[in-house]
Amino acid sequence: MKLYSWNVNGIRAVVKKGTLQDFMAEHKPDIVCLQETKAQKGQAEIDFPGYQEYWNSAEKAGYSGTAIFTKIQPLKAVNGFPESFARKYNFIDDKTRNSANEGRVMATEYDKFWLVNVYTINVKDDLSRLPLKYEHWDPAFLAYVKELEKQKPVLFCGDLNVAHTEDDLARPKENKGKKGFTDEEREGFQKYVDAGFIDTYRLFHKGNNHYTWWTHWANARARNVGWRIDYFLASKSLKPKIKAAEIHADVMGSDHAPISLELEL
Repeated sequence: MKLYSWNVNGIRAVVKKGTLQDFMAEHKPDIVCLQETKAQKGQAEIDFPGYQEYWNSAEKAGYSGTAIFTKIQPLKAVNGFPESFARKYNFIDDKTRNSANEGRVMATEYDKFWLVNVYTINVKDDLSRLPLKYEHWDPAFLAYVKELEKQKPVLFCGDLNVAHTEDDLARPKENKGKKGFTDEEREGFQKYVDAGFIDTYRLFHKGNNHYTWWTHWANARARNVGWRIDYFLASKSLKPKIKAAEIHADVMGSDHAPISLELEL
């Protein structure tokens, strides 16, 4: 089974360029999770025969959003956090933006596992969303995947908007304390690991120079001055089933590269 995750940074743009169609034709994913779709279902003129589409779009038009295209019929598809989480966690920041309504989380249940697609909030250059992410978003997401794990193993993937270690970005010293590499964000990721979830890419690839996002400035992608902020994490019980994990930096069309995971189930 081949699973992919890709922050497309606007699905209509990658469809217009033809890059999403080329990607699907070449890689033939069994399941692909997309983030930052910036669209409602039907706004992008696409039809991939053999795939079912599931969307979780933001209430704000042209912003955020996730989608899953799958060849395999899921048992269930669920958008967002459970309603009970709204009583435990605050998803609204000081600008009254409700991150729970930004289409950032969706899950599909399959026979052997849950698959969760996530587009984690960006804390912004001024770190104004850091308290929201550290105190509420990250704990809520961890609680959610742990709740699903009580039923069956969990895979979660997407743009987590954080470089976990110094090996996950080209210039750690210069970026320490900045968005995507604050101690709080890194701690949030570490808590996933401490809870038993495996960073699948690191099963096969060590060291640095493995990046999934590059700024548009200063020819960063061509020079591979990037960040690894897109991940597949898996319940420990799935580890024997994981056969490969890759970054597909040659796939253009977005400022992010697709990532993939191969499972033998």
